[in-house]
Amino acid sequence: MPAKNPTTLHAFRDDLLADHDAVALARLIRRGELDAREVTAAAIARAQAVGALNAVEYEAYELALKRVPRAGVFGGVPTFVKDNTDVAGMPTRHGSDAVPPRPATADGAFAKQYLAQGFTLLGKSRLPEFGFSASTEFLRREPTRNPWHTEYSSGASSGGAAALVAAGVVPIAHANDGGGSIRIPAACCGLVGLKPTRGRFIDGEQARSLPVNIVSEGVVTRSVRDTAHFFAGMEGTWRNGKLKPVGLVEGPGRRGLRIGLVLDSISGHATDEQTRAAVNATARLLESLGHRVEEMPLPVKPSFAGDFSLYWGMLAFSVTRFGHKLIAPGFDASQVDNLSRGLAGMFRRQIHRTPLMLYRLRKSWDDYARVMKQYDAVLSPVLAHVTPRLGHLSPKQEFEPLFQNLLRYVAFTPLNNASGSPAVSLPMGTSSEGLPIGVQLSAAHGDERTLLELAYALEEAQPWRRIQDLKAAPKRKQPASAA
Repeated sequence: MPAKNPTTLHAFRDDLLADHDAVALARLIRRGELDAREVTAAAIARAQAVGALNAVEYEAYELALKRVPRAGVFGGVPTFVKDNTDVAGMPTRHGSDAVPPRPATADGAFAKQYLAQGFTLLGKSRLPEFGFSASTEFLRREPTRNPWHTEYSSGASSGGAAALVAAGVVPIAHANDGGGSIRIPAACCGLVGLKPTRGRFIDGEQARSLPVNIVSEGVVTRSVRDTAHFFAGMEGTWRNGKLKPVGLVEGPGRRGLRIGLVLDSISGHATDEQTRAAVNATARLLESLGHRVEEMPLPVKPSFAGDFSLYWGMLAFSVTRFGHKLIAPGFDASQVDNLSRGLAGMFRRQIHRTPLMLYRLRKSWDDYARVMKQYDAVLSPVLAHVTPRLGHLSPKQEFEPLFQNLLRYVAFTPLNNASGSPAVSLPMGTSSEGLPIGVQLSAAHGDERTLLELAYALEEAQPWRRIQDLKAAPKRKQPASAA
């Protein structure tokens, strides 16, 4: 166990939130053992105590205290929505100074489904500009910091959400994933982050217009139980009839599985030794639990890395060129950062490759499904190396070195976005700096149940490290009725 880190910043304390997960909080509120308004006030106090993390984009604290808790799986549980999702009365700025701070006139389609779970909304969490980066850093303002070590990245693009959950402000927060943006911050901050199958939940407005929909909605949590109950609750509100239901998964599965093992990515950059060790240790643990783990070929063609990079650039080009139509009236393209501008320029230089790139990315659903007929799951890193210090992925850099750093880092997650397949990040390792290392498990389309069963088994066999154990923060005993 690494030495205690003097730069750790969390909000766990002896208050009503204690270290409850969202399921426990909802049960205590439902039974009248906790008052929802007092729980909200405690979460607001925690958010204010860790303001130095720079994780909150928009505060709606006064409104949250006035709200009557809604019925739902998570009735009265405080949460945040990521600031690329419309919520009535709150601005949606997509992490960019180019977007004017005009309040949305109505809840977005996904926000309606999310808030129907009964959450009390405290505001919006931060993301890097348009979610293009893998670190929540900005051109003109302070970065979002990792609660485990505040000199390090919290990941992205759901970096604000992950920092708030890891720091104990809320037990669960909205996240979405267009290239790893649920799984990357979960890996950096020691959380559970399950990217669902494409179409599992109602899509956000922007995702519906994409030529290849790479974006999936979800949450980051501190427990597998919270993620499992979230999926079941969302299905109770709306379910995609084209996908088999997940249902409520409540524990490990009983059957032995065939699990493929992938250690290095298609980009040609080798995975670092600390990350490789965490994945191999997880493979041994899975084998001890009765599963068969074997190395497998990369489930992707050599052209994939270039195709996804070009698509990434196409999205940046669309936003910077047509932001006034796609994002908001009054969009000011002169304010975008070096990453957005550089990605757009890269696309312009290779625009002739677009038709073939789109064809291959669309076909990746079938390519992935064909490979997964031989496996129940695939084990891999989430990221190619351990969490970097702030600045390594800063948009203040020139584009070329920044882009190369991103390519070396984000080497595993994009395949699940292009192919539409589910994948989960679990905190299974620890770096030499004391930060979490996430490992990824992927499954066939529609098979989130297998991922949740495996996650339960790993959580039970090797309980996640707790940030509050790094410092002697006082803890409140959890009532037996909340278990």
